[in-house]
Amino acid sequence: MARSEKGSIEKYFKKDAPKEVRSAIEKSEKDDILNPTYPYDERMKRKEYEKEMERLQIELVKMQSWVKETDQRIAIIFEGRDAAGKGGTIKRFRENLNPRGARNVALSKPSDTEQSQWYFQRYIQHLPSAGEIVFFDRSWYNRGVVENVFGFCTAEQRERFFRQVLPLETGLVNDGITLFKFWLNVGRAEQLNRFLSRETDPLKQWKLSPIDVAGLNKWDEYSQSISETLTRSHSEHCPWTIVRSDDKKRARLAAIRTVLHALDFDEKDEDAIGPNDPKICGGPEIWDA
Repeated sequence: MARSEKGSIEKYFKKDAPKEVRSAIEKSEKDDILNPTYPYDERMKRKEYEKEMERLQIELVKMQSWVKETDQRIAIIFEGRDAAGKGGTIKRFRENLNPRGARNVALSKPSDTEQSQWYFQRYIQHLPSAGEIVFFDRSWYNRGVVENVFGFCTAEQRERFFRQVLPLETGLVNDGITLFKFWLNVGRAEQLNRFLSRETDPLKQWKLSPIDVAGLNKWDEYSQSISETLTRSHSEHCPWTIVRSDDKKRARLAAIRTVLHALDFDEKDEDAIGPNDPKICGGPEIWDA
């Protein structure tokens, strides 16, 4: 059973969804891309995707061996709109990696004790040690977006966050941690379509929460908070990489390629990694509200 009220997504779709969003979903066929601004009309074919992903998996295994042997510390942050594909992308990263050296961090709502601490404190303890890769399925950027949209933090707390976040991240990088920050973005119709699928799938219902449902009516508020967060927390040393994830297959390949291209690991095969797609992967300038 979903944590949100049963049927709430379907109810929103029928009564409150913008007309153009509802129309895009109703008229779509299986492999159609629902976002009119996405640079492709159809999703990537599975055969091509699996062929490219297999090559990247081999490179990821090489990369992890190098991380362990050279005591690298890699932290990879995944942020994005709800249902943008963060969890699925992390899963593909970790698919063939040794879990002892590649762990996932997905923190729940802060406890009363954690709420009284320095905001970043509960995240800092999960940063990678030598030889580790850590994937953050959401991170300290909750304060920039979700907490702001729902009023879970004050304006003063959010401003303090923005004053501290880049100095903190710069300090991590200067200390030797390699930091990747991914923002996975998805169009409004595609997001709602994924929510509808989750609500009717007993194996995916756990992914829905009351916050997901409430957020459907806050698209514009999210857009404003996302835009401000990307602008205020992007820098040369700690940049954001935006991945347009209306097509999950292309998005997963793009995120993995970004990491592999950035690291100089042993026996790296540039041809196997292949070029990234600038149409769907780049800096904040390609973010599409």
